[in-house]
Amino acid sequence: MFLSQKKYAVEILERAHMANLQQVCLHMHDPREPHFSALKRILRYVRGTFDYGLQLFSSSTTSLVAYSDVDWAGCPTTRRSTSGYCVFLGNNLLSWSAKRQPTLSRSSAEAEYRGVANVVAKTCWLRNLLRELHTPLSSATLVYCDNVSAVYLSSNPVQHQRTKNIEIDIHFVRDLVAAGQVRVLHVPSRYQYADIFIKELPSALFEKFRTSLSIRCSPASIARKC
Repeated sequence: MFLSQKKYAVEILERAHMANLQQVCLHMHDPREPHFSALKRILRYVRGTFDYGLQLFSSSTTSLVAYSDVDWAGCPTTRRSTSGYCVFLGNNLLSWSAKRQPTLSRSSAEAEYRGVANVVAKTCWLRNLLRELHTPLSSATLVYCDNVSAVYLSSNPVQHQRTKNIEIDIHFVRDLVAAGQVRVLHVPSRYQYADIFIKELPSALFEKFRTSLSIRCSPASIARKC
C-alpha cells in the first residue's frame, strides 16, 4: 500500500504562494546567502517530493518500537526544546511527531526524559487501541533513546535534586518498565531515526533515515521516469 501526501503538500505550498515551479524559483536564492531561510528550504523540499509517500507493508511482525530524541534548548527565542518521535508496528511507520515542549528544561537529560515519557504515553494509547481491535501485543514496547542519562533514569530507582522537575514523568515511565510493558534502550545517534523530525542532518543521513521510515517515490512516478 502506498499513501501519497501530495494533496497535503500542495495545500502547504498554496498557502505560501509557491504552488508552481516558477513561483518556487522566484522565491529561492543561493542557499549560501544569509537570508536563505530554513522555511524556504523546507518549501523547496516539499515541492520537489510531490511523488513521495508512506509505503505500508504486509508484515507478520507485531512488535511496537519507538525512537525518541530531543533538540535541547533548540529554540533561539524561548530556549525550549523540541521533541521528536516515530513509532513502528512491525515494519510499518505508525505514528510520528515533532513538537515544542511546553516548559523549559534545565538539562539535556531532563528534556530527553520528557521526550521519552511523551512517546511512551503514545505507545500506551496504541497498545490499548490494538487490544480493543482484538490484536493485543504480547511483547514489551521498545523505546530507543540516544541519551544515556535518560535510559538510566527509566529503570534506576535512585532520584536526586536534578530529577525533581520531571518526577511525574519518571514515575510514569518506571512503573511501565517495572510492569514489563516498556523497555527503554540506548541507540547510537547514527540509528536515531527521530532526528529527521527535529534536527538538520547531512544529506546522506537524511536520505537514509527517510528510507528507513518507508518514505519512497511512488511506483507510478518511477514507472513514468523509466
